[in-house]
Amino acid sequence: MEIEVPVVIVGAGPAGLATSACLNKLCISNIVLERDDCHASLWRKRTYDRLKLHLGKDFCNLPHMPFSSDLPNFVPRVEFLRYLDRYVNHFMISIRYNRNVESASLDDNNGKWRIVVNDTSSNVDEVYVSEFLVVATGENSKGYIPNIDGLDRFEGEYLHCSKYLNGREWYDKNVLVVGCGNSGMEIAYDLSNWGANTSIVIRSPVHFFTKEMVYLGMCLLKYFEMEKVDKLMLLMSKVKYGDMTKYGLARPTEGPFALKKMGGRTPTIDVGCVGRIKKGKIKVFPGISSIEEGKTVQFEDGRFWHFDVIIFATGYNSTVLKWLKDYKDLFNENGMPKASQPNHWKGENGLYAAGFSRRGLEGISYDAKRIAEDINLTMNSRKMSSAEPNYPCLKFIDN
Repeated sequence: MEIEVPVVIVGAGPAGLATSACLNKLCISNIVLERDDCHASLWRKRTYDRLKLHLGKDFCNLPHMPFSSDLPNFVPRVEFLRYLDRYVNHFMISIRYNRNVESASLDDNNGKWRIVVNDTSSNVDEVYVSEFLVVATGENSKGYIPNIDGLDRFEGEYLHCSKYLNGREWYDKNVLVVGCGNSGMEIAYDLSNWGANTSIVIRSPVHFFTKEMVYLGMCLLKYFEMEKVDKLMLLMSKVKYGDMTKYGLARPTEGPFALKKMGGRTPTIDVGCVGRIKKGKIKVFPGISSIEEGKTVQFEDGRFWHFDVIIFATGYNSTVLKWLKDYKDLFNENGMPKASQPNHWKGENGLYAAGFSRRGLEGISYDAKRIAEDINLTMNSRKMSSAEPNYPCLKFIDN
């Protein structure tokens, strides 16, 4: 089966949905291909129960549809999913579920994209032909677990944080969380609430703030220089938390927003984990050196500790290169855009990337708008160039 459509979008997460909505607003036909059986599968199936948007809702709207005024400033996961469901219905987004993209390549004969897809619900192959291809599978496609010496012989349980829902089953168990980003810190806090004997690996310096502090900082960035806002953020953190080095937490030398701009590293938003660390209810360890026999973990400072469960909050990898064949003008060998933000979203031959800016939902909205506008401009330019030159402006250009 061969289907021709102007724009194919791969991925029905927020980035794919936002791009489709922006195209629909411009009356540009498009189809979203999603490998799972639902949209926003990461949010729906692979996030923990207590999750809320860590940024205020003003910074998390998708294009052309603000959050309801009756929702709290930090929107709970379930309400965010309801928002996405309304978004899909409101913009009449066309999604084909259970579509696993096996390859996408540029056809030299017609200059169009040829996307080979397997409908996993019926095991039927499909081919989509399009002028434009939007990669919206995002940064968080496949959970990453580092290669730690001896992990294969660990006799306890280990999992990526994308499989964590809550700590109910690990009451009074020794649980180690590896990673001190937003997911790692919040999961450690949640485990402690469920009665697990919780520890966390913090390998490198990290900024930590309350979500209210981050919201204030992002609002101030609209009016003040980043350097000044960063200084205020650091002052607020030091006033609230004090010197945390004796607990195993050190702050980076660069400010939080400067660090985010340089490398996309987001400051950690504390939901209560730092307080548990100060009270000794959550232990802090440095990096893991190796896994010894049984359930014993050796750390880089020479300590050994026994754990029943290890949860890896160690990020995700892009899976773009597994199926995208003609990618080298846009993506690097890690499946991430070569160009840095704000020039990361556009490649050649009608290839685009949505949701790869490391700027969360705000970055997704930026990408979706730019991509839709660029496709619209390209299509209108083609119409103009194919029209007969009987307009004064065209005659002027010809002269």
